[in-house]
Amino acid sequence: MISLKSKREIELIRTASDILKAVFSELKSCIKPGLRTIELDEIAERSIRKQKAIPAFKNYNGFPASICVSINEEVVHGIPSQRKLANSDIVSIDVGVRYEGYSSDAARTWPVGKVSKEALNLIDVTRESFFEGINAIRHGSKLGDLSFAIQHYVESHGFSVVRDYVGHGIGRHIHEEPQIPNFGKKGTGPLLEEGMTLAIEPMVNMGSWKVKTLDNQWTVVTRDGELSAHYENTILITKDRVEVLT
Repeated sequence: MISLKSKREIELIRTASDILKAVFSELKSCIKPGLRTIELDEIAERSIRKQKAIPAFKNYNGFPASICVSINEEVVHGIPSQRKLANSDIVSIDVGVRYEGYSSDAARTWPVGKVSKEALNLIDVTRESFFEGINAIRHGSKLGDLSFAIQHYVESHGFSVVRDYVGHGIGRHIHEEPQIPNFGKKGTGPLLEEGMTLAIEPMVNMGSWKVKTLDNQWTVVTRDGELSAHYENTILITKDRVEVLT
């Protein structure tokens, strides 16, 4: 069942989202070659707790860290470690925040040092596909309108959308109904209504959309070893517009 949020719930999700924006601002300023991914995790957790919130991912279904850090061909759920960021890497960071029982969720992909034009284009297309998606919807739209817009934009630029992992509703729980594919048909799926809060997250591959999970049972990588990028925001459907909270 898709929940419609009350004004109080929306304000708590908005606060969790503001906290997350501050975390990303701090993380972005730290991205450089030589930084260990575990250091990013420590920076994020310290920032979240300093703002009187809780890392939503830590121990979620057994996940061992506060954030996901996925490098190059890693799509999602990369586990922070002693691995160092290297010049020409692209790094996707996914963060969840819980504040007074309500959640926000967002992801960004950033270049490390000097990266290829192709990698920068992948990052740009992934980010812009999110905005293509939300520009295609409003109160009264169908979810498939968003999914179609994201897929069409990505594929028109020669990339592919991951099909095994999707966006989701968000609120009291980090993952709620509905599931939100980044591919689909216009005019299909659930009705989008005022008061819905959703986490929209295109995951875009340079090559094939096919992925696999590593032996650690968490980290998802592209099957062909090509680069992948991730962009996510928590959004609110209102009567008049779509508001990006993160």
